[in-house]
Amino acid sequence: MTLLNVFTPALRRWIPRLLVVAVLAAALYRARFSAAPVHAVQVVRGDIAGEVAGTGTLESRVKTVISPRIQERLAEVLVDQSDFVKAGQLLARLDDGELRRQADVAEAALAGARSTADRIRVDEARAQAVVQQAQLDHRRTADLVANQVSSTADLDKAVEQLRVAEADLDRARAATAEAARQVITAERNLDYHRERLGFAELRSPYDGLITRRDRDAGGVVVPGSAILQLIATNELWISAWVDETKAAALAPGQPARVVFRSTPDQGYAGEVARLGRETDRETREFVVDVQVDRLPPNWTLGQRAEVFIETGRRTNALVVPLRFVQWNEGKPGVWIRDGGRASWREVRLGLRGQDLAEVLEGLTEGQWVVASLNSVRPELKDGQRVIAP
Repeated sequence: MTLLNVFTPALRRWIPRLLVVAVLAAALYRARFSAAPVHAVQVVRGDIAGEVAGTGTLESRVKTVISPRIQERLAEVLVDQSDFVKAGQLLARLDDGELRRQADVAEAALAGARSTADRIRVDEARAQAVVQQAQLDHRRTADLVANQVSSTADLDKAVEQLRVAEADLDRARAATAEAARQVITAERNLDYHRERLGFAELRSPYDGLITRRDRDAGGVVVPGSAILQLIATNELWISAWVDETKAAALAPGQPARVVFRSTPDQGYAGEVARLGRETDRETREFVVDVQVDRLPPNWTLGQRAEVFIETGRRTNALVVPLRFVQWNEGKPGVWIRDGGRASWREVRLGLRGQDLAEVLEGLTEGQWVVASLNSVRPELKDGQRVIAP
């Protein structure tokens, strides 16, 4: 006879239920009274620097696309990406054969206009001399008529000759003015063609670095088409996206630490150069430009970096590791070890650094704060027994 057979049928029906109740009771006992393994650190005083973090990319403040101003065949590209260039350095050259011929034609036209102007000035001088002679003849004839030596017909003829000479002088002066304007037009036309000839040479507007080469020699390029991309290397910064809730704590000139993802074990000093004035409507973040004092040896434009901006510094502050701070209904707090049991304490935080948080209210020096070691059930309960390894 088995042990189960000694029980009545009614009792046998209750045995599975009793076993379930026993298991649940054991689980509740363990959850309530068994000690949960925890991390534990003591609240101490120390120095802390408040930091605001953001993620961004390395950018240049000044960036220029080198493109032609005229449509022409690209004859030569003299630089390549990663080349450093100087202001005024020749970067690329267009085919300038037709432009040179146009400049030569304009130069010849200017020479012809100047020759015409010289000839017309000579004609004006001749007309001036004729007028002077006609004026002398007119005065002489008038004196003879007054002395009754000559007739009035001779005086009329002298007057007519004087008027004709003056008209010729006026026409010569008008021709001189027109020739002068033609010279000016020819000069400006030559300047225009010389300037267009200068468009065949694409030069660097400033000292910088070629970051991209888009075209090679042989093809026809048009205004606005990119041949090269140039950046100024004297002002490189990280354009970082920062949460809008941190805006009040930020200001230009604040020190910063930049960690490039290509060199995660090294930080580079910098400072806030400027703050953006527009927040992204979706992410609720805005741009903060952080100028870097020194870059990694193999930096690349657009590479990612983490930015930590120092917003304040305290000495002899009450601090706890930031990973021990938890949030409950929007309020910060920590679990403390009180008589071997977990107890929840709300706190008021001050500066927050990369790893530490300043506690202004809620804790005293020497208390122990704890956090669960259980990755499956990391949350602690008020009054739960805890044990630190």
